[in-house]
Amino acid sequence: MDRSRPSLRRKLLWWLLLPQLVLWATGGLLAYRIALSYAEKAIDQSLTQSVRALARQVKPIGSGLLIDFPRAAQDVLEQDPDDRISYTVSSPPGQFLLGNQRLPQPEGEQPVRSVPLHYTATLDGRALRMVALDLDYGDGDVPQVLRVQVGKGMAEQQRIARELIADMLAPLLVLGALLSVLVYGGVRRGLAPLTRLTAQLENRSVNALQPIAATEAPQEVHALVTALNDLLRAVERSVLQEKRFINDAAHQLRTPLAGLISQVESAQQETQDPALVQRLDKVHRGAVRSAHLVHQLLTLARSESQVLRAPLDLAALAREVAREWTPRALAAGMDLGYEGLDRLPVSADALQLREALANLIDNALRYTPAGTSITLRVGQDPDGSAVLVVEDTGPGLRADDMDHVFQRFWRGSELPGGCGLGLAIVQEIARRHGGDARVEQIAPQGLRVEIRIR
Repeated sequence: MDRSRPSLRRKLLWWLLLPQLVLWATGGLLAYRIALSYAEKAIDQSLTQSVRALARQVKPIGSGLLIDFPRAAQDVLEQDPDDRISYTVSSPPGQFLLGNQRLPQPEGEQPVRSVPLHYTATLDGRALRMVALDLDYGDGDVPQVLRVQVGKGMAEQQRIARELIADMLAPLLVLGALLSVLVYGGVRRGLAPLTRLTAQLENRSVNALQPIAATEAPQEVHALVTALNDLLRAVERSVLQEKRFINDAAHQLRTPLAGLISQVESAQQETQDPALVQRLDKVHRGAVRSAHLVHQLLTLARSESQVLRAPLDLAALAREVAREWTPRALAAGMDLGYEGLDRLPVSADALQLREALANLIDNALRYTPAGTSITLRVGQDPDGSAVLVVEDTGPGLRADDMDHVFQRFWRGSELPGGCGLGLAIVQEIARRHGGDARVEQIAPQGLRVEIRIR
């Protein structure tokens, strides 16, 4: 699978899990704000109780005040040095009487008589939650106002909020992780038919045109399978038409060309006219070349169609081909032999591999001078690929020609007889067997053609 291309599974997981993550984070933030609100309410209730209790200790006597606030009560209020409760009593409001005279007064909204006012202030860089309570005292002729303030740091509020968040978000986190696992499993299970369909297509042969079975797939995949099966049936009809054309062409072209060659050869034997012999020789060469071209074209067409793989011994096949071509090699003054493994079982199309070897040996015999050594080799790579090699000690090819050797109708020599399809056929056969074909120069001279099949 190409990781650079967009994946349907990744897209589904992205659009399913990302909103879940956003909602979880938003829920966590809202839960934190709610926890802070509840913690603030709890602290406000505690401060309200404290300010009322402190107000009860301030008792009016005539036009004055009696503050009955024992030391023990002060120690209780100030017992926590990190987050202790601070208080102040002032009358009139703002005129210090008792406590911490640095406590800030409320800004903006002012307390209503006998109704606690809660507000937030800052003292020495520390946030405080405060409550102010104004009370009337004194006789009717001289009314006065008493203000009692109590403040407490925000550390307790934040601690309570954190505990609430931990208690709330931990289960949410576990549920979110469980939901993510369920979403991943659901997406994977939902896409399983596509995965099976992909594996079915990848594992079948390039020429297997049978319909694809997807009986357990959902409706959407059934539509895809139906479209693929329609395409496969159309390709199968095209292949059958091509095969019929190849068979008809083989019958219609080979027989007349063979008859023409036979008639020309008979005419060459019967005539003594040098001019006519020369003309007949040209006709004979043209007919032989046409027959060879027809054979190569038909071979190329067959190599592009179906590959009928069957178990065979590749080494035995190479030795057999070498023996078949040995008489022609001896007639041309060349040494043809086999080297390599004694046995190599593979699954391949014996007819097509035989044709590929025949093309390589024919090229070596046709385009190398007498005295050349031609060697067939069979080996196996560490990755399990079978390797067929044909080497010769001829002049080889120019460096500029190496990029063109597998092009159809390209010829590296002007010698008569060839049609430029031999190596193209070899490459097509190698690809039809899941491999490839390579050509390389041999030092100090020579050419090596390698066929890999898998």
